[in-house]
Amino acid sequence: MLFWQIVVLALVQGLTEFLPISSSAHLILVPVLSDWPDQGLAFDVVMHLGTLTAVIWYFRKDVTRLTIDWTQSCIKKQTVGESRLAWIVIIATIPVGAAGLLLNDFVDDVLRSPVVIAWATIGFGLLLGLSDYVGKNKIRYAENKLSWKNGIMIGFAQALALIPGTSRSGITMTAGLFAGLTRQGAARFSFLLSIPTILMAGGYKTLKLIQEGNGVDWLSLGIGYFLSAVSAYVCIHYFLKMLERIGMTPFVIYRVAQGTILLYLFS
Repeated sequence: MLFWQIVVLALVQGLTEFLPISSSAHLILVPVLSDWPDQGLAFDVVMHLGTLTAVIWYFRKDVTRLTIDWTQSCIKKQTVGESRLAWIVIIATIPVGAAGLLLNDFVDDVLRSPVVIAWATIGFGLLLGLSDYVGKNKIRYAENKLSWKNGIMIGFAQALALIPGTSRSGITMTAGLFAGLTRQGAARFSFLLSIPTILMAGGYKTLKLIQEGNGVDWLSLGIGYFLSAVSAYVCIHYFLKMLERIGMTPFVIYRVAQGTILLYLFS
């Protein structure tokens, strides 16, 4: 890949991974619309590693506290501090992991088309807007008050993100808002939930990469990793800072516009 192609793809990954607008859809569509060659599995793995680094670093205090409390709960066999939230994050990750193993080939062969992406972008975008509207007059709570039932529901919703265009962040925030979380709470839980999810996806892709045994362009991968990590960190910071003020409406409008354009181009 050319240098500027690496820059564009890495920034697209970093800026869309944690916004409710589907990073996978953008990464599929950018090469299609620009007639670029596919970026390859190695580049995908490294860019996901970059966004994973960003979210872990941004939430490093939360991750450290959850890890310590979870470990203590395992030793003491009782709830310790924030261990319940840590357990919810772990268990809520199971549905998307199972669905990914069972449906990965079907998704790659059947669902990675611009038309599917367009309808998923529009449909789940409107659902995101509805969840935000419904919750305006409700009493909301933070992610550390999330119940087991609602946490697992969000986990099952996350499995829908296997459909390109759905957006993992978007569908988990949608489910979180319907479950009664504040906008901040829904976003924070979505980001915490992304850590084991990206780890699983990255691990699976890494195994496939090892099996393929192709050569590695370390300079391109290094640039992609750095840019995706930095842009993802900046994106998380400003998204959380602005979320309560702007709400989900700008992202809903963006998704509907994007999906409509795709339907016009590819239907």
